[in-house]
Amino acid sequence: MTSTIMALIENIGIIAFAISGAVVAARKDMDIFGINLLALVTATGGGLIRDLIINSTPPVMFVNPAYTIITVITANIAFVIMYLKKPMPKGISPIYDKLLFWLDTLGLAAFTVDGAFTGIHAGYGDNLFLVAFLGIVTGIGGGIVRDVFAAKIPAVLVKHVYAIACIAGSIVTVVLWKYTGNELLSTIAGFFTIVILRFLAMHFEWNLPTVHLHE
Repeated sequence: MTSTIMALIENIGIIAFAISGAVVAARKDMDIFGINLLALVTATGGGLIRDLIINSTPPVMFVNPAYTIITVITANIAFVIMYLKKPMPKGISPIYDKLLFWLDTLGLAAFTVDGAFTGIHAGYGDNLFLVAFLGIVTGIGGGIVRDVFAAKIPAVLVKHVYAIACIAGSIVTVVLWKYTGNELLSTIAGFFTIVILRFLAMHFEWNLPTVHLHE
């Protein structure tokens, strides 16, 4: 049951991340190939990096092409919509933004927990630092690669507490698993840690402190 729910949420996250990559590419005036490429690296890049770190080759995205197919379909639908340039009604825009926020948050949470358990199931459960890092890189790795391709400062370095929520959720997941051995409890706790932190950050407009140096 848990795996079915997680798979559904991961697919939602894939769609949200693919849309995110497509929009970034469009704002950089990339063509349809660029839009598909950025959608693909955003949606699957974190898992690809994770698999290479633990020497799981070929990476899952090549063994199971479902994620790639969903990403490409989503990217091309997004391209057509943006190409037609039909303006969004003003009343729909806030709803659309909130929907994307929640899709992105659910995807981030699912990918992070899945990344941590990928490391555990690969036999690295004794190395908590590694499996926590695998969760983090699975959650935010694709977005970092997307922004590098788009010649931008990665959003996770400047955007709210996105990465912090991911780090916290991954740590909660692996520590609970280590000391309880209960995978379901660890999954739920890590998942909702990320969801709750993201909601609080949005609601209270939390941001990490920054330093502004001017020459």
